[in-house]
Order: sequence, then C-alpha cells, then structure tokens
Amino acid sequence: MPNFNSPLAAFLHWEAQCPDKIFLTQPINGQLLTYTFAQAGMQARAIAAFLSSQGFSQGSHIALLSKNCAHWVMADLAIMMSGHVSIPIYPTLNAQSVEQILTHSESKAVIVGKLDDYSGQQAGVIDIPRIGVAAFGVEEQHSWEDLVAQAQPWDGIVERGEDQLQTIIYTSGTTGNPKGVMHTVGNFMTSISTLKDILKLHEHARFFSYLPLAHVAERLIWTYALTLGGHVRFPESLETFAADLEATQPEAFFAVPRIWTKFQEKILEKIPQKKLSTLLSIPIISGIIKSKLQKKLGLKHSKITLSAAAPLSKDVIEWYQTIGIEILQVYGMTEDCCISHFNLKGANKVGTVGKPLPGVKVKFSPEGEILLKNDCLMKGYFKAPEMTSEVLDAEGYLHTGDMGEYDYDGYLSITGRAKDQFKTDKGKYIAPAPIELIVGESPYIEQICIVGTSIPQPIGLVVLSEHGNEKPMEELIPSLEESIAAVNPRLEKHERIEKIVVMKDNWSVENGLMTPTLKLRRNRIEKRYQSQYPSWFGEQGQIVFER
Repeated sequence: MPNFNSPLAAFLHWEAQCPDKIFLTQPINGQLLTYTFAQAGMQARAIAAFLSSQGFSQGSHIALLSKNCAHWVMADLAIMMSGHVSIPIYPTLNAQSVEQILTHSESKAVIVGKLDDYSGQQAGVIDIPRIGVAAFGVEEQHSWEDLVAQAQPWDGIVERGEDQLQTIIYTSGTTGNPKGVMHTVGNFMTSISTLKDILKLHEHARFFSYLPLAHVAERLIWTYALTLGGHVRFPESLETFAADLEATQPEAFFAVPRIWTKFQEKILEKIPQKKLSTLLSIPIISGIIKSKLQKKLGLKHSKITLSAAAPLSKDVIEWYQTIGIEILQVYGMTEDCCISHFNLKGANKVGTVGKPLPGVKVKFSPEGEILLKNDCLMKGYFKAPEMTSEVLDAEGYLHTGDMGEYDYDGYLSITGRAKDQFKTDKGKYIAPAPIELIVGESPYIEQICIVGTSIPQPIGLVVLSEHGNEKPMEELIPSLEESIAAVNPRLEKHERIEKIVVMKDNWSVENGLMTPTLKLRRNRIEKRYQSQYPSWFGEQGQIVFER
C-alpha cells in the first residue's frame, strides 16, 4: 500500500489510479448520489479555482460549515488544492458561536453545506465570500453548483509541506470558549501512519461518516479512508441513520458511549433481555441471533469497533460481547491528534483505555494528571500563546487535564477530569466520573451528572432513558433507590450519593448542555441548576423530581 506525504497526495494518487471507482455516496431525499474519484476531483478543482481567484495569500483560512456529507469532503479537498487552511465549524453551533469562530480564525471565505437550520445560523456568517450548496437548500452569495457548471480546466494545485498548517480545529469545549487547535500536514500523516498499523484495513475499504467532521477523530477517519482509496458513505438524517448504517456495513466503526447505549436500548425494546439471554444460550440459535443483530446494527463486517470521548460502562461492553461485538475503548484528544492509548484485539482490557500507542511517552503530575508526548502534538492554540504554554510544558509534554493511573499490566484507567472535581461544604473533594459510570449502568438512566457544590453530600442529576420514562413510578423509584444502594458501599463516606434528582428536560446539543460530540457540559449544567441543590438536598426521600 502506498505511503503518502499529505492527504491531498493520497487523493491525487487514487484519482489517477482508479478515477471511475466510487469514492463518496450521499443520500438526498431518499436517492443515493455517488461521486467517483474523478467526479469528486472535478468538483473540488472548480471550488479551488474560485478560491484561488479571490486573491487570498497562500495559507489563508477557509471555513467549512456543514454536517457530514460528500460536499464537506470535496470542500476540504478544494481548500487543500488551493493551498489554504481549513477551519471546520460544528454544524450545530448557534449564530453567535459561528460568528465567534469565523472572526477569531480570521477566515477569508466560508463554504456552507448540509445543515438542519441555516436560517438560524446565517446571521453569524460574517461579510466574507460565501459559497452555498443548493442541493441542501443553502442559497448564498455564490452557488457551489454554478461554480462547478461554469468551471474551466484548472491545474493550479498547491501542495503544502509537512510542517505547514493543515487545519485549525476548534474544540467543542466542555468548559469555557472553544480553542483553535493547530495541526500541520505532518501531524495528520503521522497520526494516520500509526492508525494504519493498528486498524489494518485493506484498500478501498467501506466507511460510514456520521460523527461531526469538525471533530479530530472523525476527520482522521475520513483522512485514513482517503489514504486507502476507501468508499465513504453518509447518513441522510437521524431518522434514516439506522437503515443507512445497515446498508453500508462499514469495515471499521467508531462511536461515543451514548450511541452504544442507544443501540443497546433499541435492541432490548424489540427483544427483552430475558428472551435474548435464552436465545443466546441455545448453541445453533445463538449464532443465528448474533449474526442477525450484527447485520441489523450495520456491524456485521466491522473488523475493528471503537469507543471513545467518555468512559463506556463495563456492563455495556460485556453485553455487546454476548452478541459477538468486541468494543475497544480508546483514548485521545484533539491536542494529541488522537495518538495516545488504545485497547487492541487480543489485548483488550475492559474498563481501561488500553496501553500507550507506539511513540507515545507518558508521565504523571504529582496530582495524578496524565502528561503525554508524541510526534503529532498540536503546534499550539491559534492566537493564544499563554493558553498554549499552560498545556504544553518546557519538556514538550501535553497536560491533558485528565487524571489517570496504570494497572500492573500497563493498561491506563481514566479516573476523571481535574477540572470536574468539586468540593462539598464539608471541604472534601469529589471526582464525579467514576461514580457516574457506576450509577449510569441503570437501564433507566440515559445521562447523569454528579454534583455537590455547597451541599453536605453529592447528589446525582439524571435524565431518564426512554425505558425509564415508560416505567410506572412505583417501579422507577425503587429501581433508582437500588442504584444508590448499589454504589454507595463502594464509595468513601464523603463520596456517597444522598439523592437522585430526575430532570424534567433532556440535556442536548440544542439546549447547550452537551457538546457536539455528546459530552456533558458540566459547567453549564452547574450554572443552570446549582441554586436548586440545597432545596433538592432538603427534600424528603432519596428520589426527587425537578418541578
């Protein structure tokens, strides 16, 4: 398999070698549109020619506001071809956040693709050249389709060197404002080289791209697909997601914990656990059931199945093992270009995030914070040297902000975020993540945030799962009380949960209480609810319902 010195070099290779091979599949209104390498290259060149005609200096910043779609990929290629730097923006951000990133990043133009509510975001798009994709209902200053239709042959491709900037990725920000993480061409290719040795997929493998491409992990997955000459397919919508995934049957699959628990919940709605356990205990039937479930999930042919971004419950991982799906927990960050720790097939220790990847050096601060170094660390935060020096020390180690420890076999466990720790009014520090992982094993709980500032003992704020919302109150309350009873004996006295408070509204990306990568924004949850902690703490009973 060829080695490439840039993502663009990989595309140009496959475009020349197999121009008529399908590269991208995009469902629109129930129809599947396909783009071969040659067709994608033609459209990318048309957009690159327009960008080049604007007189921007080399290495200018070009923003990309879109959900995952074929045009996102072609736009990224166009930005590379014209010698510029991409600024991907999460497609769920509101107008104010879009404006903040466009302004801070000094973007010279923006490409707007598939979005759920561009009318609500458009006010945040500053006065710079704007290209809209009409296929997704975006009417803008310049039409993607018109630029493609009017394009003349263009051969002005500029390849950036390995030390030059490839992209600035604005973190989704569980705390504070997003920060622009600068990664070079070489960082991406070093990361991909390491991942290639782990994932070991063949040329032209199938991929399913659905997690935000503005996030480093999904960006690396599509770049890896590019180096393989892979076929990338996208979902049309949330409603068609399951069918689109099943139709794709990707050969690698990556999800965050909330997606794994949702998949599990949907299966158990159709086959209750008792019935499933019985079927899986019958030798011949067991194999048939596993095969059908794997196919229905779209994971029948997945050679490697990963989970990251937050801890995934040991119970959930072991449940998937019963249906023949091995989930490997991994650990990485935007700042380290995802090269940190992986569990691997044959070396998968459930409950950990694995061992260091090749080339990764790790040490711990006196407080237990994970510090690491690799060959693809970010070059810093854009226009923020002071923030950069806070996380990249004089020895070149990245201060991750995560607390962790190795076991005797060299596997890393994440014990929480340093900034997530809080102090009760007894003056005792609490690390919430391990407690949340245990309590969150309840099938009735979808989201949980352990809090306790200014009250004597921690309480758990929870959002019920669909299963939990369907339960009669006389069954739900005892089950939640059992969750408290199960976790408290495993905790120090000051850590024990006093109450569970059931929220009346979901926490979502839309209401700002989750990041676009489905992590809880703890600081915003605290800000919204902290004034009510004392009154909830003082209510009768262990289970309290938000009014």
